[in-house]
Amino acid sequence: MFLRTLLPFLLLIPIVSSSRAAADAAGYLGVQVCGECHTKERDLWRDSYHDRAMKEPTAETVLGDFNDVMFTAHGVTSRFFKRDGRFFVHTDGPDGTLTDYPIRYTFGWYPLQQYLIEMPGGRLQALGIAWDSRPTERGGQRWFHLYPNERIDHTNPLHWTGLDQTWNYQCADCHSTDLKKGYDAQRNVYDTRFAEINVACEACHGPGARHVDWARKAAEAKAAGSAPPASDPALGLAVDLKDRDGGQWQIDPATGKPMRSVPRTAHTQTETCARCHARRGRIWEELRPGEALNQGFRLALLEPNLYFPDGQIKDEVFDFGSFIQSRMYHQGVVCSDCHEPHSLKPKAAGNALCLRCHQADRYDVAAHHHHAENSTGTACIGCHMTQRIYMVIDERADHSLRIPRPDLSAKLGTPNACNGCHQDKDAAWAATAVAGWFPDPVNRKPHFGEALQAADTGAPDAASRLLALAGDPNQPAIARATALERLHDRPSQDALLTVRRLLADPDALVRAAAVRFLDLTDLRTRVELAWPLLSDPVRTVRLEAARVLAPLMTQTMGDALIGELTKALEEYAAAETVNADRPESNLNLGSIAAAAGEPEVAQRAYQAALRLDPSFVPAYANLADLYRAQGQESQAQAQLRAGLAVSPDNADLNHALGLALVRAKRLDAALESLARASELAPDTTRYAYVYAVALDSAERTAEALPVLEAAAARDGGDSELLVALVQYNAKLGRPEAAAAWLDKLAILTPKDPAVEQLRKSLRQSPGVGLP
Repeated sequence: MFLRTLLPFLLLIPIVSSSRAAADAAGYLGVQVCGECHTKERDLWRDSYHDRAMKEPTAETVLGDFNDVMFTAHGVTSRFFKRDGRFFVHTDGPDGTLTDYPIRYTFGWYPLQQYLIEMPGGRLQALGIAWDSRPTERGGQRWFHLYPNERIDHTNPLHWTGLDQTWNYQCADCHSTDLKKGYDAQRNVYDTRFAEINVACEACHGPGARHVDWARKAAEAKAAGSAPPASDPALGLAVDLKDRDGGQWQIDPATGKPMRSVPRTAHTQTETCARCHARRGRIWEELRPGEALNQGFRLALLEPNLYFPDGQIKDEVFDFGSFIQSRMYHQGVVCSDCHEPHSLKPKAAGNALCLRCHQADRYDVAAHHHHAENSTGTACIGCHMTQRIYMVIDERADHSLRIPRPDLSAKLGTPNACNGCHQDKDAAWAATAVAGWFPDPVNRKPHFGEALQAADTGAPDAASRLLALAGDPNQPAIARATALERLHDRPSQDALLTVRRLLADPDALVRAAAVRFLDLTDLRTRVELAWPLLSDPVRTVRLEAARVLAPLMTQTMGDALIGELTKALEEYAAAETVNADRPESNLNLGSIAAAAGEPEVAQRAYQAALRLDPSFVPAYANLADLYRAQGQESQAQAQLRAGLAVSPDNADLNHALGLALVRAKRLDAALESLARASELAPDTTRYAYVYAVALDSAERTAEALPVLEAAAARDGGDSELLVALVQYNAKLGRPEAAAAWLDKLAILTPKDPAVEQLRKSLRQSPGVGLP
């Protein structure tokens, strides 16, 4: 019964916020104290992107033109002006009314600067109009809208006053030092505080009090001529970011490639940077400086909306998810090998940066790059770190440092560096050119992107390819974990055998994804396989184990086992409550409560999600499902219709309403909703399948066949679709068609005895005449 008492408490109390005094108590001293000794590092940091991450608005920090300038976007004319020494914007507010808003903070510096506006409840909102701070000759020194191609008004979720533009959740974590969100869920207000307004020394090195104390004692001992304090290799620093293994980069005489003289065993520096330079979600309130990323954050995998199938950046994913795919990361390269860590600037300009480790006579020559000298094609980053534009004008480099693969572009439709420049040519032309320059087939070896693409396109062999990828320790862990995620839609006994092994994988990303796969198994299997992972050393893995084991709270267990699972579920609830200001976290809290047999708590969590965002469709669906499980069908339908009132074109809600109407024996009305869901989400084969089954139930089997055939054409790896096609064709007296679909099913699942049993039963069925 832990959730009945704990979860309401977690949902309602404020997360304690810090003040300047609290920051001092935690040992944060500020850049002024650090700079007293570390003047060189302080001066390098000054005016860096970290220094300029967030500032009070002054004539020196505000880059935008506030000299009574008008700017029109999406039918709204905004005016930027100054009054009594303060900076203002006259623009549309949360109800669409034009209002004067004072600028509370500047946000960022180059190539664009945003502006934060203070709203009721302690919220800071990021204005959707930004200043292009690039030089005029590069198209800068102008106002522009961050969503130029979408119709943005006050009703749009992307409007600057909306939930998705709230600084306290979306941005604050990475633009200030020792930030405490201070969200009070009961009152839906923030009291957000920070030790320093920008990204200062202690954002990376941790609180400096112990280091200062160490330095003071060492200085006192030296002045007194006495013995220094006890040795501390980290010099009292909360995070030791310095290489202390003596490793140096050198050329491997056997390969002519760079290698580290001492293999790197720790990734503290890279993961410290990754706390902000990664697409991730925070899962813990109190973070320990220097601890592994997966103790406080959940890293986004190679999801189709974020990455191309081959792992190239698509959406705004920052750097870490790309970098951990690279050979350089696995060979021990860290951020400061290329970037000066205080100024953040590259350690050298152009190719000279790469030539700090790579031999010039091997790589900075026409024999390698095959382009005319001094042309753009000779730039290392041009081929190996292609750039994409985000936020309209911000070019960011892909840090996977990949070899150009136009041959993959021809197969997968992914971008490649060659055609990024030679836009008048196609991928086949580029692939031929690269193969001529580098004929060794190793340069075109199989790539994990082919397995992910197979899953995305519903290829019949997708499951086997995903299994092979997930189980290959030579592939990047982020790709292997992604393969396990894709396998969710293609469960099989073979998959479970692989997952069983991967639950002990050395990489936590893979282990966590393997635990998530156990959602598809029965409780006995979950207990056998997931229970040991409740004590995994990595938090992200423990949280997944707690989630899949939550239904055990409805079973009879001994006190010791209940206590162990209760502790794990408390950790899960605490992790989600970190983001209690988001509907998604409340949805997760509701789901875990429902699984643990706490429907009242689940209901409150779903309702909290809808209070935060009345258009949040999953909460309507889950709340309806909760009512259905309790036998309250009328309430379930009411919730689904309420959701459709705000999102009439949502496929999930239409599908769920269709199922509810089936249960209510209103088959004609159900078919309308199920058909609508199938039309709205044609790539969701489950919706097509359910619609076809409903048509068959309504004795409209002939109409079901084209629905199934279209779905099978999109996803040939769905055995359920193929079984239905076999059965319905046989039912309609089409033995040749039934046999053809049965043959495809046998190819898809060659070891499944159920296929031959189906063939046998159909042969014995009167009137079928199966060949």
